[in-house]
Amino acid sequence: MTTTVLTVDDSRSMRDMLRHSLSEAGYRVVQAEDGVHGLEVLENETPDVIVTDINMPRLDGFGFIEAVRKDAKRRGTPVLVLTTEVDAEKKLRAKDAGATGWIVKPFDPVKLVAAIRRVTA
Repeated sequence: MTTTVLTVDDSRSMRDMLRHSLSEAGYRVVQAEDGVHGLEVLENETPDVIVTDINMPRLDGFGFIEAVRKDAKRRGTPVLVLTTEVDAEKKLRAKDAGATGWIVKPFDPVKLVAAIRRVTA
């Protein structure tokens, strides 16, 4: 069975890079442009893992993660944060919101795939 990854990022170029890297690794990729769109996508999709940015319009990554964790069906879905942020306080805030892991952009596709494999194993 193919693993589905939902990527949530407001940057089109980042979404394109994620789609390419993850598709090459054999994942099915669904995408959203921000947290609000991510929640809309989740109405019809059941990803095995979510990769989200933090800084996005309409609903940032923190709010998105909190909303995902409030949904009983999504509570156990791994959520990896992929961001340019390196601030320890924001890392802690993401963890408190329910993030599973934290990856700093620019990302290494091999390390991203390894992180996804770890949280979906």
